[in-house]
Amino acid sequence: MSHAPFGRRELTVTGIDELGAYRVLRAADDGPHPEPGQFAMLAAVERWGAGEDDRPYVLRAFSVARRRDGESHFLIEDVGPGTRRLCELRAGDRLWALGPLGRGFVAPSDGRRALLVGGGVGIAPLAILQDTLQGEGAAGATVLLGFRDGTRAEGAALLSGARVATDDGSVGHRGFVTELLAAELDEDPHAVVYACGPAGMLEGVRALCERRDVPAQLALEAGMACGFGACFGCVVPKRGGGYLRVCVDGPVVDAAELERVDEHAGAPA
Repeated sequence: MSHAPFGRRELTVTGIDELGAYRVLRAADDGPHPEPGQFAMLAAVERWGAGEDDRPYVLRAFSVARRRDGESHFLIEDVGPGTRRLCELRAGDRLWALGPLGRGFVAPSDGRRALLVGGGVGIAPLAILQDTLQGEGAAGATVLLGFRDGTRAEGAALLSGARVATDDGSVGHRGFVTELLAAELDEDPHAVVYACGPAGMLEGVRALCERRDVPAQLALEAGMACGFGACFGCVVPKRGGGYLRVCVDGPVVDAAELERVDEHAGAPA
């Protein structure tokens, strides 16, 4: 498992690409190579704050969506002042990054196939997972992605060969991505499910896989302030009692470790 040293590093933004409702922020990065599912804490070097006293925003945690040709890629949606500032960055701007952090996905074993299930901006860690599985010569993973509407469904281009569901039926299957997952497991349950997305979707995946005795790994995206497990701001309840810190015990956790997925532990839809 690759982990960043205790210290942020300064990256130079190489570009930002539009992908429907999302932006792909690219930055030159010679830091540790991330494993699929790991994340970084990001902040703009300049104007990272607001108000009369220029109070800084809290650093934002983002899954690494891709590492390619010396660049790290991050998928961002403008949902507030902090993410809006990151969406404003352009080539040549500077970016603070702390990462890679956390625990990532574990490759399939026992001949199981990989089922990648994502929702909204939570599709990001599935992209680097797909890249890694392909690079290791694994059989092609099945990719199932769910979005609120057609504009957000354009984000499916981040991965290859994805089947899409939308809440409004504007693209692909009308309904939830968990409906596509259930159909896939009906055909062949000998699989490992890898999922990241809104809390409701993750809970649906967790419950579905539990009923069918299918192993699942869930990438949680609870709000974080430190990334190193010091602040306990990202804890989620653990099956049988106690808590997991998403930033160090996750963000990827075995679904069997959870009684449920809390509402604060998912990515935006």
